[in-house]
Amino acid sequence: MARYRTTIESTMSPEEAFDYLAEFSNARHWDPGIVDAENLTGEPVRPGSRFRLVSRFLGRRLPLEYRITEFERPERVVLVADETAIRSIDEIRFVATDAGSRVTYEADLTLQTPLGRLSEPFLALAFRRIGTRASAGLHESLNT
Repeated sequence: MARYRTTIESTMSPEEAFDYLAEFSNARHWDPGIVDAENLTGEPVRPGSRFRLVSRFLGRRLPLEYRITEFERPERVVLVADETAIRSIDEIRFVATDAGSRVTYEADLTLQTPLGRLSEPFLALAFRRIGTRASAGLHESLNT
């Protein structure tokens, strides 16, 4: 399993940051690794909402369908993509601060293939690089 975690201070309120990030198709605006994203279930975003994201990962286009599995506005949202080869769990937490909010984003990525365990060190390195770029974009989006 590869894990990436980042914490970002935002000028948005927890409600604003939650609404922006729970609408997971917005990832195309802050994650440079996302080449396409769409909300499959429409508004309002709620438990069970589904999003299709296409990421560029290790030189390939990788489509993933995420579903909101936990929705505790404005404190926490969890999105899960469980495909044949990959399982991704993204948990985002929101805490009010004097300046707005503190957003903690944690993503776990697991290869569900026979070679998955053997490739974990390489996967962790690649995922850390992707996460660092996404974190920079997220910081910019949450502070404009």
